[in-house]
Amino acid sequence: MISRRIIRTKVLQMLYAYYTSEDKSLNNAEKELFFCIRKTYDLYHYLLGLAINITDYAEQRIEIKRNKHQPTYDDLHPNTKFISNQIIQQLRENRFLHAYLDQQKLSWEDHPELIKELYLFLIESDFYKEYMADENRSFLDDRKFIEKLFTNIILVAEDLYEVLEEMSIYWNDDVEFTVSMITKTLKKFHPHSGSDQNLLPMFKDQDDRDFAKDLLRRAIVNHDELRELIKEHSRNWDLDRIAFMDILIMQLAATEFLYFPSIPTKVSLNEYIELSKFYSTEKSRNFINGILDKTLKDLKTSGKINKAGRGLVGEA
Repeated sequence: MISRRIIRTKVLQMLYAYYTSEDKSLNNAEKELFFCIRKTYDLYHYLLGLAINITDYAEQRIEIKRNKHQPTYDDLHPNTKFISNQIIQQLRENRFLHAYLDQQKLSWEDHPELIKELYLFLIESDFYKEYMADENRSFLDDRKFIEKLFTNIILVAEDLYEVLEEMSIYWNDDVEFTVSMITKTLKKFHPHSGSDQNLLPMFKDQDDRDFAKDLLRRAIVNHDELRELIKEHSRNWDLDRIAFMDILIMQLAATEFLYFPSIPTKVSLNEYIELSKFYSTEKSRNFINGILDKTLKDLKTSGKINKAGRGLVGEA
């Protein structure tokens, strides 16, 4: 499922697009936000399908060798441990995966060279050689192997990133998170998982969907108040000289401080400091941390922080 950290990242990107675009329609910004979240969910299914395609290619190679004019003993008695991997078999049968791929018209058919490169990369890896050499078979070993296929091969394959970049501007930054979604999914599989084994939903629940929409809307609607707050707590800095992305990160953090009563301020502060590691420089990150910490202390002192709910005692 799309985590709140990814939701915050998508809202930050959409906020940047909103302020740098001539289109100032809040409804259009919201539609674009949910479109790019949907693209991440597309990638989740697309990469699950990629594992099947790599296995298909391995099986084709076995058949080609079997049908050679003068096949060797190894050609006729191949090691089929990979192509009969139980996780792959379950993915082949999963009706939710294939229904989604068909509905969204997601296919790797036009990228045979990429499939070949990933397969060759895989068979040269130590974990592949160890897996294939081990005569023992267990569901746990099969699952761990497929997890490594995603984390050690797919996640780091430069050719894959080039293909994804050509296909969608939304995908390159999402691969690492999507692979983490996939490993969580695979841990839910068990030896008796059938074709009805559930995959992760796009959102954990309605609260997360609402959080995405509300965070974007409140950040934009309360723009003047939020920017004034940032300006007030960075008095020694010219706001025009602060990096635009840094301002947006602080704007979103302040939005959560003020308008999301169920989210602890410590969670919001930590999440946006984490975001700054990817979207700001080292100096900017320390600057953002200092400004947000000062802002939060002043908001609490003035009684503007109103948090309520479980685990929020002492927030005021």
